[in-house]
Amino acid sequence: MASALENEIPSPDIIIPNEWSDAADTIAYDSVTLPPPVSFICGPKNCGKTTFSRHLLHVLLNRYRKVAYLDTDVGQTEFTPPGFLSLTIIDKIPADLTIPCLKTPERCFFFGDVSSKRDPKLYLTYACALYDHYQKKYCMLNNSENPANAEMPIVINTPGWVKGIGYEILVDILKYISPSHVVKIRISAESKNLPAGAFWLDEGEAPVTNLIEINSARQDSSRRSILVQKDARLLRDLRIIAYFRQCFPNDANITTSKELAHALAAHPPYEISISSVKIKHLHCQVPKDEVFYSLNATIVGLAVSPEDMPHCVGLGIVRGIDTTRQVLYLITPVPLDSLKMVDLLLQGFIEIPTSLLQVQGCISPYMSANVLPAY
Repeated sequence: MASALENEIPSPDIIIPNEWSDAADTIAYDSVTLPPPVSFICGPKNCGKTTFSRHLLHVLLNRYRKVAYLDTDVGQTEFTPPGFLSLTIIDKIPADLTIPCLKTPERCFFFGDVSSKRDPKLYLTYACALYDHYQKKYCMLNNSENPANAEMPIVINTPGWVKGIGYEILVDILKYISPSHVVKIRISAESKNLPAGAFWLDEGEAPVTNLIEINSARQDSSRRSILVQKDARLLRDLRIIAYFRQCFPNDANITTSKELAHALAAHPPYEISISSVKIKHLHCQVPKDEVFYSLNATIVGLAVSPEDMPHCVGLGIVRGIDTTRQVLYLITPVPLDSLKMVDLLLQGFIEIPTSLLQVQGCISPYMSANVLPAY
């Protein structure tokens, strides 16, 4: 495999058509400053939702100091590893519309899967909770103590699953948020598109949203959409690899998966007392006597649960478990101050990339029987 730590290769010939520019300008400039726009981006898979969202961020940052970004696409996340729903505050214009980058979210929840289909109710709960957090902290009506926070628009990006249960989830989120603008992106295959008009409204309900319908930007000479065939699994693996690369300084000589695997194998893990954390599998029941077996050599969400809905501070790799000493060993880039607050490990179906497991001559930390020195 080629270097998985290299920057993702920009998609060829990405252009921002006039239709997209007009849509972004409408959202950013054809509205009063307060309240700022709440923009909801939707459409089928590979229609350009993420690219349009990045362009909209660019335009909004020319008018506002900061923009909130609510990412509900757990399979192709924008600023986090896969499996998260997140709210991130953006204050810098992205340098390249085609290349995503990792950022620390304002708040995030670990869903633990790349699709909402395993638990639509939990997924919807997380999405709504993130919007509630945005409203509570950054909206004028609820934030008279700090009016500067009220001048913050939000961009909501959504998954491309727009049929069946995916469609129902999309409608539920739309009804809950009631955005000021909905951008619906269409492709040439009509059967894959969302229904025409304000599809989320009940019959007879008057629309209060500015609906903007645009075409996918990638089109051939006959103006048919050309879908970008992404290797979704590879992109997810790259995000996870980039995330755990953060365990090491930026100037460390680690540029390939092989080098990262060797570095992780030599990296001292954190030692965590099993009695200090709870362990929960998000999507299945694990027999009590198999919990440790299930947890070993997996990626887990590191959560803080003083409240009803535990928020996540990052991911970790369970490097090993010592049942005699009742401790587990964890590799994570999460700062120690944040790690000290973690009291819940969330297990899902986000897997360690095989490129980190299959490196010849490397005893990976999640495959070793040795116990490394702990902090």
